[in-house]
Amino acid sequence: MSSRREYGPGCGLAVGLDVIGERWTLLVVRELLIGPARFTALLANMPGIGPNLLADRLRMLAGHGVLERVPMPGGDRAMCYQLTELGEQLRHPLLALARWGMGFLREDDRGGVIRPEWGFLAVQSMVSRDAVPDVDDTYEFRVDSQTFVIEVRDGAVRFSRAPAAAPDITVDCDADTFIRVGARMLAPGEAVATGKVRITGDPPAARRCIRMLGLDW
Repeated sequence: MSSRREYGPGCGLAVGLDVIGERWTLLVVRELLIGPARFTALLANMPGIGPNLLADRLRMLAGHGVLERVPMPGGDRAMCYQLTELGEQLRHPLLALARWGMGFLREDDRGGVIRPEWGFLAVQSMVSRDAVPDVDDTYEFRVDSQTFVIEVRDGAVRFSRAPAAAPDITVDCDADTFIRVGARMLAPGEAVATGKVRITGDPPAARRCIRMLGLDW
């Protein structure tokens, strides 16, 4: 790590970029914000990084205490990478950056693979804290093969990747449509009218959800 260029001391942003500013580093963190992952899964989910560069980024992040190597959940002997408590502190700033970046997405940016797991992070980045409902709601999203849930309880918002027992609404769509709606390339009303998005459940809850995600019907 000593051979890397550094921005120099005196500014928190500059010092932070010394840790996460190298190319691909934030995307490694993005993958681990979704959940623990093995080296092979990280490599497969970031086409173009290469095994040597990925290994370098993982060593660097581990050296700074951002991630750690642990046994894979489930009891087998495989090892995986997961964020430490320090790494988890990147969740909110990265989600804010993702929300900002979605405004720059264009139709021709969608030529690559869009993974449904990214919907879990995208929906977190879209939440407008000023528009959180003052009633308890549960919103379940089924994006391709993935299910994730937003729960609003006493004004607090929680996220999980397990199906809800009794969601107030259920939203079904594919990953490409989800990203298009989030990037405001496609209005929710148009997506519903064309069948690209299917919403079932309580209509007032659906309106509260759309409002909280900062979308216009």
